[in-house]
Amino acid sequence: MQNIYQVVVTTHQRIRVAKDDVAMGEEGQWAVFWYCIRRRFPSLRGDGSAGCFRKRWTWSEMSQFDTLEISRRGRVVTLAFDRPAVLNAFDATLHTEFPRALAMLAAEDESDVIILTGNGRAFCAGGDFGWQQSAADDPGSFAVTVREAKQIVFGILDCEKPIIARINGPAVGLGATIALLSDIIFIAESAYISDPHVNVGMVAGDGGAVIWPQLIGFARAKEFLFTGDRIGSLEAARIGLVNHVVPDGGLAEAVDAFADRLASGAQSAIRYTKATINVALRQLASTMMDVGLGYESLTNVSRDHQEALAAIRDKRRPLFGAAFLPEGAKERL
Repeated sequence: MQNIYQVVVTTHQRIRVAKDDVAMGEEGQWAVFWYCIRRRFPSLRGDGSAGCFRKRWTWSEMSQFDTLEISRRGRVVTLAFDRPAVLNAFDATLHTEFPRALAMLAAEDESDVIILTGNGRAFCAGGDFGWQQSAADDPGSFAVTVREAKQIVFGILDCEKPIIARINGPAVGLGATIALLSDIIFIAESAYISDPHVNVGMVAGDGGAVIWPQLIGFARAKEFLFTGDRIGSLEAARIGLVNHVVPDGGLAEAVDAFADRLASGAQSAIRYTKATINVALRQLASTMMDVGLGYESLTNVSRDHQEALAAIRDKRRPLFGAAFLPEGAKERL
C-alpha cells in the first residue's frame, strides 16, 4: 500500500490552502478531506477509518432481507420496500434493514444507479402504528430508532451513486422523507406525498424538517409539516417537490429509461457532481438531525402521541392539547 501518511498530509495541506480562497467551515474541510482520502484509497471504509476495509458484498448476501426486495437489471439496481400488506410501513425490522441494504448497494461495484420504490400499491406509508406504540411504551427502545434514522438520512446523502425515487403510490412520513432525499423523483399520477408526523403528535425529526424547506421553501414547508396535508402528484410537481409526474401505467418504463440514461453517462462526473451538491445538504443535516430527533424523542413520550395512537385504535379523532384540560381550565390559558 502507498504511504497513506504522506497522502493524508498532502491532502490536508491542499484543503487548508483552498480554505484561504473559499469560505469553508471546519466541518466542510473534514468532509472534503475524508472524501479525497476515500477516493485515493477506495478500500477504506466510508468514515475514513484507517485499517477498516470495505467488505465486498455478494449478491446472495444482498438478497437476504425480510422486508426488502433487491433486483438487478444491468448496471441498475432496484431496492423495493416489501411489506405490501401494510403499504410498506416501517416496522423495527425494516428500519434496521433499509440502511444496511443501502450501505451494501452503495459499496458494491456491480451497479451505477439505484432505484427506490415500493411493492404493491404504495411507496411507503411511514411508520407502522404497532411499532410506534411499542416505542411509546418503551422509550428506551427509541434510541435505536434515532441511531438508525441518522443512518438512513446520511446513507442516502453519502451514497455516491444517483438514487431515483419511483413513487408508485402514497409516500407518507418517513416514506416521504426517503423519497424527497433521493436525487431524482418520479411520481405516479395517482400518488400523493404527505408528512403527517404532527397528526400523531410527533415532530418530523427523521429528516423531513431538513429536506422539505430546501425543495419548496420555508413557508410552504411549514404549512405542510404543520398540517400533514396530502400533496397530489401534479401539485407536487408544480411547487418543485418532485421532478416528473407520469401516468401510472408508464411509471416503471419512464424510470427505467432515465436510469439507463444515467447508467450510460460518465460515472465519475455524475457521482462527484452529486457529492459536491450534497456537501451543503449534509452540513445542514449534521446541524439539524440531532435536534430534530431529540425533539421527536420528547414527543414520543408525550400525552398527545399516546392520545393519537389511542384514537387510531378507536377509529376516532384525537383530542390534542387543551382538549385534555378539565372544564374551566381552558379559559384560564
